Amino acid sequence: MVVTQMVPPAANGTTDSSPKVKPARKRPRLWLIAAALVGIGILIIVGILVWRAVVPAANVLVTTPVLQGTLARTVTASGTVNPQNTISVGSQVSGTISEIDVDYNSVVRTGEVLARIDPTLFKASLAQTQAELAQTEANAREAASAAVGTQAAIAVQRATANAAVQNVNAAKANAAAQTDAIAAAQANVDKAQSALVLAQQTIVRDKSLLSQGFIAQNAVDADQASLEAAQSSVLNAQATLTQARSQAVASTQQANQAVAQSVSQNAQNTVAGATAQASIGTAQAQAAAIGIQTAQVKTAEYDLAHATITSPVNGTVIVRNVALGETVASSFSTPVLFTIAQDLSKMEVDLAVGEPDIGAVKIGDPVTFTVLAYPQTFSGTVSQVRQNPTVVSNVVTYDTVVIVNNKAGLLRPGMTANALIQTQTVSGALIVPLQALEYRPSAATIAQYHLSGSAGNAPAHPRGAGTVGAAAGSQFGATMGAGATTLPAGSHGRIFVQRAGTLIMVPVQIILTAATQAAVKPLSGTLQTSDAVVTSDTAGAQPRASTAAQTAPGFGGSAQGGGAARAVR
Repeated sequence: MVVTQMVPPAANGTTDSSPKVKPARKRPRLWLIAAALVGIGILIIVGILVWRAVVPAANVLVTTPVLQGTLARTVTASGTVNPQNTISVGSQVSGTISEIDVDYNSVVRTGEVLARIDPTLFKASLAQTQAELAQTEANAREAASAAVGTQAAIAVQRATANAAVQNVNAAKANAAAQTDAIAAAQANVDKAQSALVLAQQTIVRDKSLLSQGFIAQNAVDADQASLEAAQSSVLNAQATLTQARSQAVASTQQANQAVAQSVSQNAQNTVAGATAQASIGTAQAQAAAIGIQTAQVKTAEYDLAHATITSPVNGTVIVRNVALGETVASSFSTPVLFTIAQDLSKMEVDLAVGEPDIGAVKIGDPVTFTVLAYPQTFSGTVSQVRQNPTVVSNVVTYDTVVIVNNKAGLLRPGMTANALIQTQTVSGALIVPLQALEYRPSAATIAQYHLSGSAGNAPAHPRGAGTVGAAAGSQFGATMGAGATTLPAGSHGRIFVQRAGTLIMVPVQIILTAATQAAVKPLSGTLQTSDAVVTSDTAGAQPRASTAAQTAPGFGGSAQGGGAARAVR
């Protein structure tokens, strides 16, 4: 930039009219400033490093006080809030909805009308089946009367047939008697003829004797009279024989007629029996038809009754799936029209517990859970651990039912619950961080507190523990998931306690681990709530603390060692 400046007149009184230009002021370049700053920083850093190399660093212990209280091992899971008893009310008949008497959240009682289906067709069907039943009953009565008449006719025919049989027997007996009479008459004829022959011979002899005078005339006359009597007896015997034969023929004809009449009566009896059987069959068919028609009437009455849909229980309507004028069809399956929660003051939470955690969950375990609608925590109790697994994307879960008291009415069906199932609890225990069990003193700490050389070695591995699933930097393993089994109850470890300027190693037995804490019991020495346990020191390498794995609810938080811890002084 060029600046023009006016010059005052010279001393000799002349004036220099030409302007004089003053050069611009020069500024230091920025890169020079930056380079100077970098150099100063390097000098400072080098100085600090030299100072640290010459002056030893101070050794500082990081401690945490021992707590005494309750430590709980939990399993995390998520699920859905549902009523304990939910009733689906459907329609057993098809038709058009003509009336709806309830809506969502309606409180209903047993037998209360929920909706009605147009009953016109059902009433017509009932009237038709009732008329058909009346007609069938009339036909049955007529058939029964006909059957009774045919049975009476059968009785008459049987009596007539029996009489005909008796007539046949009588005619046969009479014919037999006539046969005997013929034989007797024939015998009488033979006898009379023999007597006639004898009388004839006597007359011939008498005539010879009379001519010779050996007998009197009166003897001849007497013998003549005997001959005439014998002739008369022969005629009478022949007449009797003829009459007996005529009567025998008549008796035989009468017997044949009686047999024919009996055969005819038997045929009529057979026909009457067949007619009676037909009448009885018709009556029985009509009686069966009455049963069928009665069943049809009952079916029509049932359909008409179920056109009115009523509540089977006391409860609250939580779902309504039907609208006025809508047609429902129950041909293949029963359509669900309403869903009724029987008692919303008693709810349940259906939790999906992962396969790694289900082994520790048992009936009676206390449960706390939250829902998105409220900031407060709800509590319940495990009432059922179901055996049937649910597999989604190769992840296996088991339905665990938690009973919850909902007298306040805050919980609603379908809410999502994030729950903690308390599977194991230790009360009044001494609680230390897991870092204290993992801590290994540095060489500076050992020298400063005059510890034995073995104090700096890695802590003894817990008895019976494995390394599968152990977290990086932690030989005791993870505290959630399958790795938590590396710290089972009864395992042994050690902690370091700072007391009055000294550092004391205390062997302990692990009672329970949960999250990043452990309940322990000293095996030797003492451990009090006033003690400060060492978790790390500034002179040694910082151990990586075991932290609870952040996993999805229901698939982390192993029941063996995971979950949240709760320590109370």
